[in-house]
Amino acid sequence: MIRTSPGVVWFDQIGMEDVGSVGGKNASLGEMVRKLTQSGVRVPAGFATTADAYREFMADNGIEPAMQERIGCYQSGRIALEQAGIEIRELILSARLPDRLARDICAAYDQLAGRVGVKDPSVAVRSSATAEDLPDASFAGQQETFLNIRGHRALLDACLNCFASLFTDRAISYREAKGFDHFSVALSIGIQQMVRSDLAGSGVIFTIDTETGFPHVAVISAAWGLGETVVQGSVDPDKYVVFKPLLATEGACPIIEKTCGAKAVRMIYAHGGGKNTRIVATRQSQRSRFVLNEAEIVELAQWALLVEKHYGRPMDLEWAKDGESGLIYLVQARPETVQSGRSGAAFRTYRLKTKAQPILAGAAVGGAIASGKACVLRDAADIARFPDGAILVTGNTDPDWVPVMKRAAGIVTDHGGSTSHAAIVSRELGVPAVIGTGHATALLKEGQPITLSSAGGEQGFVYDGLLDFESEEIDPGSLPATRTQVMVNIAEPASAFQWWRLPARGVGLARMEFIINTLIKVHPMALLHPERTGAADRRKIHELIKDHADGADYFVDLLSRGIARLAAPYYPHPAIVRLSDFKTNEYAHLIGGSAFEPCEENPMLGFRGASRYYHERYREGFALECRALKRVRDVIGFANVIIMVPFCRTPAEADLVLAAMADNGLRRGERGLQIYMMCEIPSNVVLATEFAGRFDGFSIGSNDLTQLVLGVDRDSEFLAALFDERDEAVKIMIGDVIAKAHAAGIKIGICGQGPSDHADFAEFLVEQGIDSISLNPDSFAKAVRTIAQAEAGEG
Repeated sequence: MIRTSPGVVWFDQIGMEDVGSVGGKNASLGEMVRKLTQSGVRVPAGFATTADAYREFMADNGIEPAMQERIGCYQSGRIALEQAGIEIRELILSARLPDRLARDICAAYDQLAGRVGVKDPSVAVRSSATAEDLPDASFAGQQETFLNIRGHRALLDACLNCFASLFTDRAISYREAKGFDHFSVALSIGIQQMVRSDLAGSGVIFTIDTETGFPHVAVISAAWGLGETVVQGSVDPDKYVVFKPLLATEGACPIIEKTCGAKAVRMIYAHGGGKNTRIVATRQSQRSRFVLNEAEIVELAQWALLVEKHYGRPMDLEWAKDGESGLIYLVQARPETVQSGRSGAAFRTYRLKTKAQPILAGAAVGGAIASGKACVLRDAADIARFPDGAILVTGNTDPDWVPVMKRAAGIVTDHGGSTSHAAIVSRELGVPAVIGTGHATALLKEGQPITLSSAGGEQGFVYDGLLDFESEEIDPGSLPATRTQVMVNIAEPASAFQWWRLPARGVGLARMEFIINTLIKVHPMALLHPERTGAADRRKIHELIKDHADGADYFVDLLSRGIARLAAPYYPHPAIVRLSDFKTNEYAHLIGGSAFEPCEENPMLGFRGASRYYHERYREGFALECRALKRVRDVIGFANVIIMVPFCRTPAEADLVLAAMADNGLRRGERGLQIYMMCEIPSNVVLATEFAGRFDGFSIGSNDLTQLVLGVDRDSEFLAALFDERDEAVKIMIGDVIAKAHAAGIKIGICGQGPSDHADFAEFLVEQGIDSISLNPDSFAKAVRTIAQAEAGEG
């Protein structure tokens, strides 16, 4: 480290070896300035005071003995935390910065003005404690940041306030919980050129999925104005998820999620009145717009990948966009401390034992389930009345809430996203939470028994009442290897990352209709022809597609990103995506669907699967499905996606479907495209050789095959005892089609429910030489052991 003066050092003179002198935050800024700016990463210029300067300040003013006395009184219970904090901060604020330090800070500020070419530039004044941003502790928001500081006097006042913020109530409480000695910690101050993000936007990036630990994505949050609103959780931000392994693929734009947040408020610079910033309402035109365009999202993700590779660990970054130049900057970098700190590959899953209708939904945090009585608090001043083990329900949290958050069984907030303070601290404390529900404080009553679940993937839910649940620990490392390719069935994009640790060799079944039902919610034809729907449905459609160019763009965008998210966890292994297989009664339940669907006596045997794709009634809707799949493979970059055609009754129908796909840019063999067929109709078995000449592989759908071989309606409770894929007739059909597929030289697997439910059925499939078995994730571990035993028995 090269010192500018005894108490001040420039960012470009420090690095991670200087944590003891300038704290983790400033050391990391210096590291990026010195090592990463040559790779294109932009970091605002600035300088830091040293830990020695802090200690000189303490020694010159002689206040440490009095501060130690107050801490001792608090630790012994003679005074409350609040009183100790107030008295310590008063001691610091009544002290004076040493003259030499004040001169050095002002001189460096003047030099910064010369470097950036602005007289009296606005700066951010941030604390950087020498114990913060360590691998096992985030210290998120424990000290204060002062924004839009300009001029010598204001700068020196902000520096003194930074020193005082080392002893906020939340900082004292946090160090107590983490076991840090209050007086072995020193404080460095970072003085950094302000980026005019008040005129544009800012946010946070994690280089890992913060809920599941999935390491191959960058998760970006964005809001208008200064970034404090995102960190504090006072705004519901945009969310962008980028698949990192495809960032280096030429021409790929691997954004697998783009969610437009409400962004109801923004923080801007204040003009007079004593405060440097203020919160204002976001303009209506901005609320429905994304803060970042796709090129900017990709640029940030590329920077995040560079930073992660340089540090050799997952990172938590803050970024800001300058509204005058249009350039984006990284303004902070610290280690991610929760998922990356978890040891081993084992993970715990949670499941509700009964079905229930949620009363609230939001972002899931913590991957667990909790129940208890709701304690509704709207102000941190009321935390004294919070009972241990209750569910904390509040608008949003900031570091003042940490003492009560760690006593909660669960947390529910009105506002915030997956990178807000409430989310970060909940993860670190191991407390499950549902963040950004919109109106939890209005809906939930004081003392109301509730259950919250953040265990279902990206979305969390709150239920009325105390519901029973169970949990299980899975250790993927203990699972045996198998000759059979074992894959997973994934139902919906929100839960895709939850199972990434399973040693699956791809996704054996991703159902397109699940994505349409959960993400899109509108019948494809209604999006293309809203004029044919009722007035109420037209209003719903208009509201849903408002962030997109039109209904077609809405459908293709959401479907393509949903498919990409399903394909991501096991990339580059194959992800087999089945084309939509709604029945007419199911399609009719989508928004606008009743205007386009016939009423059938037996939808299970009616206008479904392949028969729709070339038919005049649905041809335009199928074209949208094809556009989405082509976008997944050619634009987003997931060439591992295999397309599967369901319920294809005859070889002639197969030809019609393949021709329709080719007309829409999906030609078998082009750019490595493989097309599979579901084998689920007796004709598929009888004519397997003919079908094999048209497709690259088969996947047995044992549910429909059993239904049609035995003549049993699989939805009938009266015939449930007769529905069994282990029936000898069904097994003969399965054995026959496996042999025919292998004779024709194509792969064959199974994606039905049978092997997940019945160990003896899985053993039978192995005996028949099936190439792959796709399992439900919650039965994966048990079934893999069964498959391995069956293979060993063969040997």
